[in-house]
Amino acid sequence: MLWTFLRHVDRERVNPVVVFLSDGPFASEVSDLGFETIVMPAGRLRHARRAAATVQRLRRIVATGCDAVLNWTAKSHLYGGTAASTAGMSRHTIWWQHGVPDGHWLDRLATAIPARAIGCSSHSSARAQANLRPQRRTFVVHPGIDDSRLGLAAQRDSNRADSPERVVGIVGRLQPWKGQGRFIEAVAELRRRGHRVRGLVVGGNSHNLSPGYESVLRQLASESGVGSFITFTGHVNDPVEQIQTMDVLVNASRQEPFGIVLLEAMALGVAVVALAEGGPLEIIEPDRSGVLVPSPSTASLVEALERVLTDADFQRQLGERGRDRVRARFTATEMCRRLEAALQGVAAR
Repeated sequence: MLWTFLRHVDRERVNPVVVFLSDGPFASEVSDLGFETIVMPAGRLRHARRAAATVQRLRRIVATGCDAVLNWTAKSHLYGGTAASTAGMSRHTIWWQHGVPDGHWLDRLATAIPARAIGCSSHSSARAQANLRPQRRTFVVHPGIDDSRLGLAAQRDSNRADSPERVVGIVGRLQPWKGQGRFIEAVAELRRRGHRVRGLVVGGNSHNLSPGYESVLRQLASESGVGSFITFTGHVNDPVEQIQTMDVLVNASRQEPFGIVLLEAMALGVAVVALAEGGPLEIIEPDRSGVLVPSPSTASLVEALERVLTDADFQRQLGERGRDRVRARFTATEMCRRLEAALQGVAAR
């Protein structure tokens, strides 16, 4: 979402100075866009002296000409929000809640630090954030994707035209809550029922959040009898090439905060299936632009996939209407317009 915003922001209205609390390729990519980019390694929160020094450095940046402060995660708000507060800029500060908060200490601590408002990617996230104290005003800006994705759909259609097997895929970093295990179980059951399907698992151990989980998934695939029918791609920078090979994309996450990958697939004309929780409820029109699964059980997921895979007209209609849905509601242009308006409101003196 941040990368899309930076590439599409109206530079006559917004002039970002982007501060990274750790180094990495994203910092170089943002710098290549022509923005002032500062890398300020903060280390771990428990390193009190280093954290205090980071706050002081941020305070100097905030105090020298910033009209608004946008802290992009709860953790970044611990640093940036504290710096803004000591610089007298709390009324011109917002932070972004990318998850569906469940009372974790990091969310509670970030909420305690003053801010004008908290931005959320979905209304589900905003409702959960509203349960934390002290209550802060929230607002919602749905993520959007590049309009150029919509033009790739025809290429995807021709790539899949002559394939004898059906491909169902799941995209996301490998973590238990993302549901890759349920996905593999569903592929195994579909094959037991005689469907010629292959599974494509796109993603890796991003940020080292669940080390060893890929091994667990590979073992599950082997024990379920589909080890040779599941492909693991590992981490990819841009999954569009993999999504183009899919007949159906699955989002099996529990309490998904939003689900940008659903937009990526819908823009390409790929039918989508997702659990009826969190962000997907705000993206998908049931049985029109996708299929919502009422339960996280494997049986419910299999039933939904069978509906799509056995009805070519239904699958095609889902793809077409999904593309229309993205074009109407979830473009980068719309996202940037709304986020720029929020920043201008915060910057107003």
